[in-house]
Amino acid sequence: MASLLELTRQGDVGQQQGDVGTVSDASRLSSSFKLMDPQQLYELWEKQNWVSADIDFTRDVEDWASLSEQERHDITWTLSSFFIGEERVTTQFSGLVMSYEDQHEEAFLTTQQVDEARHAQHFNRFYERVVGLDMSFDDRLQKVREDVSDSFIQLFDRNLVEAGRRLIENPGDLEAKVDFVTMYHMVIEGTLALTGQYTVTEWCERNDKLPGFLEGFKKISQDEHRHVAYGTWFLQQKCRDNPDLQRRVQDKLAELLPIAAGVLAPPGVDPFGEWELMGFNNAEVNEFAFNALTRRLKVIGIQLPAVGAAA
Repeated sequence: MASLLELTRQGDVGQQQGDVGTVSDASRLSSSFKLMDPQQLYELWEKQNWVSADIDFTRDVEDWASLSEQERHDITWTLSSFFIGEERVTTQFSGLVMSYEDQHEEAFLTTQQVDEARHAQHFNRFYERVVGLDMSFDDRLQKVREDVSDSFIQLFDRNLVEAGRRLIENPGDLEAKVDFVTMYHMVIEGTLALTGQYTVTEWCERNDKLPGFLEGFKKISQDEHRHVAYGTWFLQQKCRDNPDLQRRVQDKLAELLPIAAGVLAPPGVDPFGEWELMGFNNAEVNEFAFNALTRRLKVIGIQLPAVGAAA
């Protein structure tokens, strides 16, 4: 069976970062599929480092002025979750770093926390220089927070904070680590962030708008495919011969995916109904997220659980 390293010779950027969610031929995937390990992912990070301050927003300022009020509203609403989310995951990641099991995993996890801080810097510069929020970084975060939904607050300010607290209190708690990785890498990054990045990137390219933002956003996507690859590797290693942990991952997904649906949906709509944002309808968004998550779970060796609407 081909390894992911072999598939990357002809794969897209996600495959090149080790993310099986981007492998189009799902028949090639199984729980015995060989994934990139933390050392290989760390070496990718060294080769692919980038500097958020180098992004040029000159054209973006001109483009922003040319957008309609509705377009600006849709973009800022969509990006508010990214901006606040990057800050949240940066601060809540310390527990997972503390839970490392060997030097290779420690090295990779520290790079991921640095990545999240850099992503927040990219959004901060965009909101300052293009959107025009002339205030401090902290005040900018507080202003943008006005746009996030109740589902976002539940996932990032409650569930994620609690999961991080459990790991800080006991870094050796394997069940707490599995819960955190399932929430963070499978749901927050794998289902929310990468799906949102797909739609926003497509909009920018289709409309030839915001090239500076797009350059940085693609770098962020590259980083996050690499992060999700770690999460897939970790869960595969821990769940492969452990039915209890397999059920734990399924239960955590069943709990969190309805909340995630509320994060993806625009304000004022039923997350499980029909909606459209930036030219994409709910069916297109959900299909992208579902297919990628299903491929990752197939390699981990578990089934996607049946999921109902959030209470």
